[in-house]
Amino acid sequence: MPGISVVVCVYTEDRWADILAAVASVRAQSRPALETLLVVDHNPVLRERLGREYEDDPSVRVVANAGPRGLSAGRNTGIAEARGEVVAFLDDDAVAGPGWLRHFAEAYGDPRVMAVGGRTEPAWASGRRPAWFPEEFDWVVGCTYRGLPPGRVRVRNVLGGNASFRRTAFDAAGGFATGIGRDGGRRPLGCEETELCIRLTRALPGAVLLIDDRAVVRHRVPAARERFGYFRTRTYAEGLSKALVARSVGADKGLESERRYAARVLPAGVARGLGDAVRGRPGGAGRAGAIVAGALVTAAGYLAGTVRARRGGGRFVIPPSPVAAAKGDGPSGKGAA
Repeated sequence: MPGISVVVCVYTEDRWADILAAVASVRAQSRPALETLLVVDHNPVLRERLGREYEDDPSVRVVANAGPRGLSAGRNTGIAEARGEVVAFLDDDAVAGPGWLRHFAEAYGDPRVMAVGGRTEPAWASGRRPAWFPEEFDWVVGCTYRGLPPGRVRVRNVLGGNASFRRTAFDAAGGFATGIGRDGGRRPLGCEETELCIRLTRALPGAVLLIDDRAVVRHRVPAARERFGYFRTRTYAEGLSKALVARSVGADKGLESERRYAARVLPAGVARGLGDAVRGRPGGAGRAGAIVAGALVTAAGYLAGTVRARRGGGRFVIPPSPVAAAKGDGPSGKGAA
């Protein structure tokens, strides 16, 4: 069983209670973590407060993001600092089930496995899923969506808030690209883990990437993200991010899973919603409408991102291996897209 370092990227004191809950869930694992790394994104006040909170716990280390502001650079900092053979990532507003790391570790018994993700369930602030919110779009709130296969299955990419990688994967592919994904800006961008996973399987054609739905985390969904306005903003941002990924790795690979999702999962969801509406079940028509709207807005974001990229906008940087960089022997990063 490999030693696993858990990286939790944090950035705001507004999530103080969430951060403590995330760390507590790692402490409660049936298969203990080697260490927990709290990577603080350019917030000295929060870093000092966390340092005081965990000063008597040698299993928790608090470090500052050594790169530019944003989630990708924070994760790269965590990778460079980690001592485990495997590096797992948990969102700062999520709590892991007690068997989370055990299921990850079991999958790495196969030396071909380079990444393992799990199932992320929404914890709605209102206590229940909004009637209009389709499960096919749970990725909007950082959760596992309807359409992913059950069990332990091979996938193109894992989802970043509930994922793990062998450290050697970063030696082969480099780190998370900066300039893509969350950076504290107004738009909730994403897809940095998708781009990395595609890059990884290109660097290591025999690599196996898995999702094991027994490795469960619960992700808090605040009230603001239960509203259609956030749904619209997030789907548009996803389209922008997909355009960056497609430009980096090619549309064939960058949109491979998305084409199946759009062709099979979404039409089935619309039919299901309309069927519920006919039967008088609450929210059926709203879910069908949200699926159509989400697909159209995501496509609009993708088109806008493609135009922007062709005009020279939307650049991001693929960094060298954070592991190699920590040792002082990594090459310089390469520009992309």
